[in-house]
Amino acid sequence: MTALFPPQNRDWALPVEAPLTPKALLRVSRECTQQSYDCAAAALNEDWGSRFDGRDLQRWTEKVGARLVSERDAQVTAYTCGQRISTPENAPALLVIGVDGGRVQTQERDPETGSRWREDKVATITSYIPGDGAEIKPQALVTTHVATMEKCGPFGPMARTEAAHRGYAHAAQTIAIADCGEWIDPLLEREFPGIERIADWAHAEEYIYEAGRAAFGAEHPEAKAFSEKCAGLLYESQTEKVVELLREQCARLGKPRKSDGPQHPRRKLATALGYIEKNKRHMDYARKRSNIHTLSNCG
Repeated sequence: MTALFPPQNRDWALPVEAPLTPKALLRVSRECTQQSYDCAAAALNEDWGSRFDGRDLQRWTEKVGARLVSERDAQVTAYTCGQRISTPENAPALLVIGVDGGRVQTQERDPETGSRWREDKVATITSYIPGDGAEIKPQALVTTHVATMEKCGPFGPMARTEAAHRGYAHAAQTIAIADCGEWIDPLLEREFPGIERIADWAHAEEYIYEAGRAAFGAEHPEAKAFSEKCAGLLYESQTEKVVELLREQCARLGKPRKSDGPQHPRRKLATALGYIEKNKRHMDYARKRSNIHTLSNCG
């Protein structure tokens, strides 16, 4: 046993990853998630009068991360193999599952692509007190997260296990709010079969405004007017009317040509139309708002 991991760590409930108290290690870990190791060390040294350097913090936080990943993976494996998992004593009235991905630049290159840019995948599980569909908005209670840079295959069971831990099987109502991305829909269908789906408003609105700029030009006043009209119709669940208006603009500009890049107006307009057409079954926003369990971020 080295001096860094004395026997007293176990007796005094000190973390084995670093010669720090649990609260201090939590602060170190939080600082290192928000800035570089060297900058985190400088900030902590100023606050604590310590003499840490970035390498100390990197070593400690990587050990903490490895422990947390190991604990998470063990829980996922146990749940997947049929072992019971702890759940809240009181079943949530409304549990909302959100799934999305982003782009993160890492120090190491991806061995398959050679790029430092990788996709992170995040699931949020939030319990709510439902609103009344009118004046009283839903009240968020507790949000937990799972995240990884692994592929969709391993990520799905992580999200399902965390949802189970939060009371997914016993919740009075469960809803998934997510972008309708190419890997997100299959994941939700596989891990949460039958769950009610809502296409998140932010992505739907983004496609609508992209369509307006593509149809008329980014600076043209008609672009904003067209987008606002379509967004208003979509907000009231008049999705077929939105599709009709987008089709009219696609016909006016013509079909995308092979030579059109992804940023060409014809291509962007066709992409927006395709997104709304494909996912309109998840865009009944007016009905969701009128439902007693409606979420405020549906619109």
